[in-house]
Amino acid sequence: MDFTTLLLFFMTLGVGAVAGFVAFYYLTGRNRKKSEPTKEATVLIERIEKVFKVVMAEGYFTEIYNYQHDLDIWSLFKDKKKALVIAKAKVLVGFDFSKMRLRVEGEDRKIIVEYFPAPEVLSMDTEYKFYDIEQGWINRFHTEDYTNILSEAKETMHEKAMESDLPRIANNQIQLMMYQLAATMNWKVDMQLSEANQKMLNKYTTYRDLEAEIEPLPKKND
Repeated sequence: MDFTTLLLFFMTLGVGAVAGFVAFYYLTGRNRKKSEPTKEATVLIERIEKVFKVVMAEGYFTEIYNYQHDLDIWSLFKDKKKALVIAKAKVLVGFDFSKMRLRVEGEDRKIIVEYFPAPEVLSMDTEYKFYDIEQGWINRFHTEDYTNILSEAKETMHEKAMESDLPRIANNQIQLMMYQLAATMNWKVDMQLSEANQKMLNKYTTYRDLEAEIEPLPKKND
């Protein structure tokens, strides 16, 4: 067998091997499935409690939270990291009636309230998005940093919700509901609160003045 014949023999083997591999890949590719990530979750129920909480007001808030930390390295230069967080929250404000103290006088059809709790945030459904994240060579973000930022942003949102008119709306709503419900059954509600309890509730009976100025509508021409 001369050199030319031997060369053609090996070329034929090579072409056949490539063609066989392509045919095998094509035929088996139809049955090939994309690999899916393995997911596993474990849910643990810590405890179940009976509650008597009533939602009386609902508010929506948006917060822009700026975070910046400068690391001073040997007083030579500062390594800075910063982030902008936009947080949105749905806040539910109401009352935990398990904290209320009352007694019933059936003969007089009277409900005597001896302690009335303050309105509180019962639930806060939050959503966060990070923007403009910058970090230095040494001063970098870690998982703990993100956890602290979200915790501080949520705490600020909670404070703003309690400073808003949501607690006042909830307090007025619950008072109106209690008196109307009792009246429909020919009962009376008698608030016999301590001076400190009454003083605390008085903070939630008056609405704050609006900070925005409202311009009057233009008068129509006669």
